[in-house]
Amino acid sequence: MIIYITAVHLSGGDKHEHIESVRWENPTTKETGESTKQAIIRWLEKDKTNEARVRNGASYVRVGVVKASPPYIRTYADGIWTDNLLALPRY
Repeated sequence: MIIYITAVHLSGGDKHEHIESVRWENPTTKETGESTKQAIIRWLEKDKTNEARVRNGASYVRVGVVKASPPYIRTYADGIWTDNLLALPRY
């Protein structure tokens, strides 16, 4: 399953490590929702066919899990960690 992350909620700072939750949309079903960072990480790691993306114009950038303590999410494009999640609207 694929979801597009559309907005982020940060707490305690302005870096990727501070993303607490995200809003998302399933492009196939048009379902929308809100999930914690931990839920997104579990969902991505549970099934390798699950994919979270951030729109980047007409294309997209994949969201990956940074193996830190604690883990967090960040976009990954062309072999480089990027800041697309931090460019999304905040809520």
